Amino acid sequence: MKTIVVCSGGMDSVALAHVVAQEHELTRLVSFDYGQRHRKELDYAARAATRLGVPHDVIDMRGIGAALTGSALTDDIGVPDGHYAEETMKVTVVPNRNAIMLTIAFGIAAANGDDAVATAVHGGDHFIYPDCRPAFTEAFNTMQAAALDGYANVQLFTPFVHKSKADIATAGTAVNTPFAETWSCYKGGTHHCGRCGTCVERREAFHLAGLPDPTAYEDPDFWRTATDQEAV
Repeated sequence: MKTIVVCSGGMDSVALAHVVAQEHELTRLVSFDYGQRHRKELDYAARAATRLGVPHDVIDMRGIGAALTGSALTDDIGVPDGHYAEETMKVTVVPNRNAIMLTIAFGIAAANGDDAVATAVHGGDHFIYPDCRPAFTEAFNTMQAAALDGYANVQLFTPFVHKSKADIATAGTAVNTPFAETWSCYKGGTHHCGRCGTCVERREAFHLAGLPDPTAYEDPDFWRTATDQEAV
């Protein structure tokens, strides 16, 4: 199955790229610059493409991203600390982001004769990101079948959509994903902050998977407090 992977440079999508390269035919990585707070993650996506020996397309969506206002990932709004399940994390939603990105990726796949577009949405995203949920991915796949009817047959590949981030850590480790060569933190400092939602989720995932976490965090123990608070 000739497959494009939508790759942000984070642990989920880089792990997915390695899984696809191992189990299918990885044809390229596609990343998006939508005016996010920093570009560090795109550098890690580029490294993954080089490591896996495939082209890396970076699609300039900054004009579109500028119109998707109100998110801490695109505007001058503080990134909240804590667990993804907390209500405060809704400020990190970029409206319709995945729907827009996947539509572009499907066009690229159709133009290049690919069979599938893979994205690393997973169960941990379902709390606050509606365009990461199974209902969305199933509906999107149906919509694209209609959009490309008679021209191309491209499927949406979401192997993690019913799995946890700990499952992703395990799956990525099984195919030798170098997780130290991935970037998750929303804040984009020298090291992962350890406090934002994606850092907390990352640290928790390695713990639950029983795997060593190679990430350098500014605050390596905050995740325990955030996880305990979410459980109360």
